[in-house]
Amino acid sequence: MKVNLLDGNIPIDNNASERAVNPFVMHRKAWLFCNTPNDADASGIIYSIVETAKANGLHHYNYLPYLLENIPKHMSDRNLNFLQDLLPWSPALPDKCKVKNVDLK
Repeated sequence: MKVNLLDGNIPIDNNASERAVNPFVMHRKAWLFCNTPNDADASGIIYSIVETAKANGLHHYNYLPYLLENIPKHMSDRNLNFLQDLLPWSPALPDKCKVKNVDLK
């Protein structure tokens, strides 16, 4: 017997899973140009930042430049507390980084 017939909370299809995997699949061709482990690490870091920003309701095209402008200002700091204000869920982020009317499910 199908499990979704026993529990109405289980979806009948896997559309949510397909949508979650889609951004990853779309980047496969771009990863062909990762010729070294360092290239792959850098690509993975950027991909992770972008997807985490999207998941937290941020406009990643504005969030990435914001990070790249603010992190170098603290390169000589020994105290890393400034990173708390740069995290995607930080209330200290400027409004330009936030997407309006986002439903975070």
